[in-house]
Amino acid sequence: MSRLLAPPHFRASARLFLFLNIVLLGFPTPARIPVYAASGTNVVARSFPVNGTVASVDSVGVTVSDLDRAVDFFSKVLTFERVSDVEVAGSEYERIQGVFGLRMRVARMKLGDEFIELTEYLAPAGRPIPVDSRSNDRWFQHIAIITSDMDRAYDWLRRNKVRHASTGPQTLPATIKAAAGIRAFYFKDPDGHALEVLQFPPDKGAPKWHQPSNKLFLGIDHTAIVVSDTDQSLRFYRDALGFTVAGESENFGAEQEHLNNVFGARLHITAVRAAAGPGIEFLEYLASRDGRPSPNDERANDLIHWQTKLVTADAAVVARRLAERKYRFVSTGVTTLPDGSLGFVRGFLVRDPDGHVMELVEK
Repeated sequence: MSRLLAPPHFRASARLFLFLNIVLLGFPTPARIPVYAASGTNVVARSFPVNGTVASVDSVGVTVSDLDRAVDFFSKVLTFERVSDVEVAGSEYERIQGVFGLRMRVARMKLGDEFIELTEYLAPAGRPIPVDSRSNDRWFQHIAIITSDMDRAYDWLRRNKVRHASTGPQTLPATIKAAAGIRAFYFKDPDGHALEVLQFPPDKGAPKWHQPSNKLFLGIDHTAIVVSDTDQSLRFYRDALGFTVAGESENFGAEQEHLNNVFGARLHITAVRAAAGPGIEFLEYLASRDGRPSPNDERANDLIHWQTKLVTADAAVVARRLAERKYRFVSTGVTTLPDGSLGFVRGFLVRDPDGHVMELVEK
């Protein structure tokens, strides 16, 4: 299995960042999972039930190189509406994102009932997406945008000159009972992030995707992530965070191969959901298992970075549970922000077993 390794100067930067955290800023190590106030001082955690779980999936976020270009693409091509656009900097944001010296601009956009968040790091800029990225690499993530008419959607995307990831729209066959009749197409945004448009047949998908509408793009059904081991992922999302398994499927055949653009692809797909918001789908490749692991030195300002925002009643309770189970944290602790400009009061970032980043927040 090949590995994606960062150049030496990026590894050196990571070591420098850790030095600055510990020596200059006095950041504690992530394993301690302290709770920070906006001033950066320790505060006493509130007492919450030990069974606190994720209440909803708020949004899916991705790092972009040029926010104006990204907003233009998502609004004009995919009909998202920008609902906020803020610029932030300061030690609290450095702590939560794990990036020293950051200044970032974040645009929140809405399609139907769902939201995405696009983040540009004005400083420091991160690395681009590897040009040889494939759909079975374990840093792969996408959002599934529901369309009311796949033929019209594909024609519209072609007229807007999007880059193909699939060879074209695929209709999954009757031999895949749980997914039969689903039509899907992968393509890329201007930075190379994978996106999917998807149309459900009448017997599949949430009822809201079948309501009469004159809109071409309706909302986001789920975000999909490549995982190495479904059981391992379930221990994180179901057992630690409280998600419920909503369905499973084993997908294979020429249509699936051409959708993912991975020869010989055979996938075990598991959908999990919170009480509200889009779902999260695990894509475990049972065949074509040569996808590369997420790089250990991936940071929030790199363009392969996605972070899915999960709402919980108390971030400290969840952080302690995840720390006890030895999951890796991006943030240096549960951090209270100086204001509500990002839509939440405190939170932290943590990695799932394959390195996908979840942002646990209190609103």
